[in-house]
Amino acid sequence: MDNDKLQLFENKQIRTAWDEEAEEWYFSIVDVVAVLTDSPNPNNYWKVLKKRLKDEGNQSVTSCNQLKLKSHKDGKRYLTDVANTEQLLRIIQSIPSPKAEPFKLWLAEVGRERIEETIDPEQAIDRALATYVKKGYSREWINQRLQAIQVRKELTDEWQDRGVQQGVEYAILTDEITRAWSGMTTRQYKKLKGLKKENLRDNMTTTEIILNMLAETSTKDISKEAKPETFEENIEVARRGGSVAGIAKKALEAETGKPVITSQNAAQLNAVVTGMIEGVVDAEKKKDETDE
Repeated sequence: MDNDKLQLFENKQIRTAWDEEAEEWYFSIVDVVAVLTDSPNPNNYWKVLKKRLKDEGNQSVTSCNQLKLKSHKDGKRYLTDVANTEQLLRIIQSIPSPKAEPFKLWLAEVGRERIEETIDPEQAIDRALATYVKKGYSREWINQRLQAIQVRKELTDEWQDRGVQQGVEYAILTDEITRAWSGMTTRQYKKLKGLKKENLRDNMTTTEIILNMLAETSTKDISKEAKPETFEENIEVARRGGSVAGIAKKALEAETGKPVITSQNAAQLNAVVTGMIEGVVDAEKKKDETDE
């Protein structure tokens, strides 16, 4: 647990902690209260709000954790109430403050979108496409990423048919697939790219995505033929499927003389794409000036 991170909001510090095992951020509740309410005594404000929420039967508050965080005043560590993202958003909903209103409006918008996507699932795909475009991904990358989502869905459908439990068992099988083709677990792969909560696939190059797709679709195809009945058998199938992409990875590296897996993440990849586009634009401008 890394308990010494600080986030800035309106030039005010919010103490945070990163739980690498759970891949979860935790935020100091009293710091968030101080930012959103401008209360002269945020500790007391949170104490009163916490009691009210508990009386209302709010489970997110009763399950809040405490971590030892450095005090803003004396630098010593004290047990401090912290909340994960979901818990924090629920608490913010209960804070009557103009500064909290944008969060509440955003939550309402997200809720509306989720309801719309339940009625018409295609909207989820459209929104995902729009989000990737706004983030600056190339059209080629976006097409591969959307295909990867479909491949992943087909694999998880197969796992469901084989009695694999969503959650921990999915994560274990995904780790086996990833290790078999990349030589790393999912967590090691994310660490290489400097990621925490971010989605690993959103930070892969086009080649990495294609190889991961090959690993997952191979696992699905092998599973359909092998028909594993136990979780241990599913693990073996996952290793076999990942190994197919591992062989392709080694062959490609032998041909190019370059490693397939890169430490580049989405921010770096998008910077490369942006640089290429700007280069083309500058070249066109120079060409036009020369023609004139």
